[in-house]
Amino acid sequence: MSSKKSKSRGSVTPVVPPTPGHHTPVPTSQLDLNLSVTDLYTIGIGPSSSHTVGPMRAAKRFVDYLASRALLETTNRVIVELFGSLALTGHGHGTDIAILAGLSGERPSLIDPEAIAPLVSRIRETHCLHLGGIRDIPFFEDQNLVFQKDQMLPEHSNGMRFHAYSKAGDLLVQKDYFSVGGGYVVSHDEGDRAETKGHNIRLPHPFTSAAELLAIGQDTGKSIADIMRANEACWRSDAETNDFLDRVSTAMINCIQRGCETSGILPGGLQVKRRAGSLYRELMDNPERASRDPLTVLDWVNLYALAVNEENAAGGRVVTAPTNGAAGVIPAVLKYYQRFCVGATMDGTRNFLLTAAAIGSIYKKRASISAAEVGCQGEVGVACSMAAGALTAVLGGTNEQVENAAEIGMEHNLGLTCDPIGGLVQIPCIERNTMGAMKAINAARLALAGDGTHVVSLDEVIETMRQTGEDMLSKYKETSQGGLAVNVVEC
Repeated sequence: MSSKKSKSRGSVTPVVPPTPGHHTPVPTSQLDLNLSVTDLYTIGIGPSSSHTVGPMRAAKRFVDYLASRALLETTNRVIVELFGSLALTGHGHGTDIAILAGLSGERPSLIDPEAIAPLVSRIRETHCLHLGGIRDIPFFEDQNLVFQKDQMLPEHSNGMRFHAYSKAGDLLVQKDYFSVGGGYVVSHDEGDRAETKGHNIRLPHPFTSAAELLAIGQDTGKSIADIMRANEACWRSDAETNDFLDRVSTAMINCIQRGCETSGILPGGLQVKRRAGSLYRELMDNPERASRDPLTVLDWVNLYALAVNEENAAGGRVVTAPTNGAAGVIPAVLKYYQRFCVGATMDGTRNFLLTAAAIGSIYKKRASISAAEVGCQGEVGVACSMAAGALTAVLGGTNEQVENAAEIGMEHNLGLTCDPIGGLVQIPCIERNTMGAMKAINAARLALAGDGTHVVSLDEVIETMRQTGEDMLSKYKETSQGGLAVNVVEC
């Protein structure tokens, strides 16, 4: 996809790639974060957590900030600048649409996906934005939404800069936001950081590494899911945690079902045909197939992942787990557990999600889950690791076997690039989720066949992933400037 280059506005310091072999340590403030299960799963919309969910949240937060400062009524013009990966692949990821919806007061967790297109069409046809759902202001997209494709903000490759002006043209406020992966949005203002909200608490079992998590298990006799659940009690009651987990699992399974029932061509111009519907009908129409082909169960797992990621690519309702680009891996493995594993229970489903969240939180603290920072190893790779450990846990594995499975899941995704064709979360993203789910199941089986002892630790593979991401050229990190994105001619 192509778009007109926008004239640069303001002075921005470009990101300087790190020197190979010299790696920046994990910031202490990042390690100090207390992450909840609610930080790892978000019910939102596709196609991207960092490029769609995050920008919509940022736009809504900017509107809320204006309202909190009594500036909403005096704002007559808003200009939004997108930098780095958001600018380079924003059109394919729906960042422009997300910004318009967020400025209109919409939230990704609440908006009806079917209502987005009419809302955006009205703005584009009338050149009028209903700011915060409260008042109309002029909005000409080519002037008010600027894609700064040749610039990056130094803090993060997914940067956004929001400006609000009065009718007289005076700048009322300017704020920068950064979409750091998984739909998370942070800003310079510490009081406005989503990741620190409510996290100044003392957890009974704090951990910043897999080694610490295993040590807690050895000292207390608790499973990883039980450790996570005990920590969750600092935020909410056990019943409320269960309710959240049940809503997440239900949303995942509903997404699979919608994907299985839908056919057609995905939006964006690549003419990618949705395959889940036809595969679902083939499997349902030939139930005896499993008696002839013992690998039919793998076709079902492929189906589950395809269904979710086709829904994601179409802008449907999905669960960020831990990102949208990797949204199919955990639901596919969870559905595999529920349907094909003996003894699957509702408590097992909850423990699956808790265990996966514990693993994901370590990646988020010690490395990244943003493809714009570390490539797809931080998305599909992390989802594979989370799902592998979770499946191992609910199949009766020890904490050590869970850690082993999670390590295997990432070890064989190291170096995975993010090079979406046309900036769309379709090729290779959709099939890549099927491979991530398969690797997760195999990693769990390998770990369960062992006793939990192994040479490479999960912490070591996470650090390796982080360093690999630092060394990876930016063209392989969700910019569509390298890899398949430039070697495959768009249709």
